[in-house]
Amino acid sequence: MLVEQRTYTAHPGKWRDYMALYQTEGLELQQRILGRMVGYYTSDSGPLNQIVHLWAYTDLNERAERRARLLAEPRWQAYVARMLPLLQSQESKFLVPAPFFQPQWSGCQEPLHGATGPASASGPLSTD
Repeated sequence: MLVEQRTYTAHPGKWRDYMALYQTEGLELQQRILGRMVGYYTSDSGPLNQIVHLWAYTDLNERAERRARLLAEPRWQAYVARMLPLLQSQESKFLVPAPFFQPQWSGCQEPLHGATGPASASGPLSTD
């Protein structure tokens, strides 16, 4: 299991525009195609204007397959064309759990809202 941490830095004064656009055009597509949103946050200290989102995947192959489906979606392509001018930078990191850590969403059988995969978040980490 791995978690992708994506950090977007918006141009000053543009993070609210990004969030509004994402909520109306990007959120449903990502949840439906990528499946397991673990978290979605904005920075409140340290570097500002940052949006951090976390996505869980079984492995890199699952991530590649889901990302390819997302990138092929015409509505996603239109969204990205409007979204990218709001951002200064994007960063992606892959995180793997420490050997002693059992993620709270592991083994859950209830799908995350819009998820297509077999296991998804539920409980306090759910975005429902």
